[in-house]
Amino acid sequence: MRTAVLGFLIAAVMVYLLTPLMGRLAQRTGAVDTPSDDRRMHVLATPLLGGLGMYLGWMVPVMILVKVDRPVWGIIGGATIVVAVGLFDDLYELEPIVKFIGQLLAISVAIYFDIRINRMGVPFTDVMAHFPTAVSVLVTAFWMAMIINMVNFIDGLDGLAAGVCGISALTFCIISLSTTFPAAGVIAAVLAGATFAFLRFNFHPASIFMGDAGSMLLGFVLACLSVQSVMKGTAAIALVLPLLVLGVPFVDLSLIVWRRWRRGVPFYSPGQDHVHHDLVLVHGFSQRKSVLLLYSWCILLSGLAIAVQRHNLPAVVVLGVAAAIATVYMAQLLSRYRSRLRGLPDPLAPGVGNNPGDDAADDGAKR
Repeated sequence: MRTAVLGFLIAAVMVYLLTPLMGRLAQRTGAVDTPSDDRRMHVLATPLLGGLGMYLGWMVPVMILVKVDRPVWGIIGGATIVVAVGLFDDLYELEPIVKFIGQLLAISVAIYFDIRINRMGVPFTDVMAHFPTAVSVLVTAFWMAMIINMVNFIDGLDGLAAGVCGISALTFCIISLSTTFPAAGVIAAVLAGATFAFLRFNFHPASIFMGDAGSMLLGFVLACLSVQSVMKGTAAIALVLPLLVLGVPFVDLSLIVWRRWRRGVPFYSPGQDHVHHDLVLVHGFSQRKSVLLLYSWCILLSGLAIAVQRHNLPAVVVLGVAAAIATVYMAQLLSRYRSRLRGLPDPLAPGVGNNPGDDAADDGAKR
């Protein structure tokens, strides 16, 4: 625990000092995000190299404080690859397939260094499925690629990805330190320190963005932590915990895949159909209110994950009810997307009910 706290503080101080320097470097190298299309939620040109400062602030404490064994080398090596790919994308705007190949290369490094999902338990039962090597590799690659990209997808509002990933990293730290994977707990604490310090510059109005280098770094490290500590240390509920901790980006990814499939467009294409877009564009929430609402949802789900992992039944009941209420509320907000897409009246707005006139309008929109 003391090492984790020390790592958190070192990372936070380093990122706090490095981020302004990264901003100046971005201005000099032209790594600046200029709002050039409708999907951008910012209005001013903003430096993009915040992710490089986060990487340095994360890697140095990990190298100093953590015993570097094979899995740790896998995390460091893979993280270095995704940051390099992200930096090239921030500077030169790589094609999606090129970025994905870079992600697969980083994942391959992690798998080579023994970060793999070898087994999967049926939640809350004693049933355990052990995977053959080929299946283990495929399942791990799919799982890690999904997490990397869903973190990349939620990086659409000032402070959203950094805050959600900071909360998730802190949760993974608590879970890991209570199991037999303390090194993963320290790595998670260092990541949390880096992300929370970055929020000083990234919360609305942001003076710097993390870019793809930062979002893919966060997604990759969280994916490794979910495999290396959570899934191996809590086998009976291995799948439940990371899905709760990463619930907000997982819901966002699921929604946009579904929405874009319905519209017949590739899931990786740009668009304003993310959860955070709904909150700002449909409901008129400010960026800060939208981000804080998603933070709250993430905290409830993460608290529930910790309670489940510790088998604390009273906390599971209380946090489960609170998380369910928050999820239903968010579902009601997100259900308005179809009306926004079609230009129809909001089905939850006052005075709009389920009557024949509404059904006729809906049928006309379908035609």
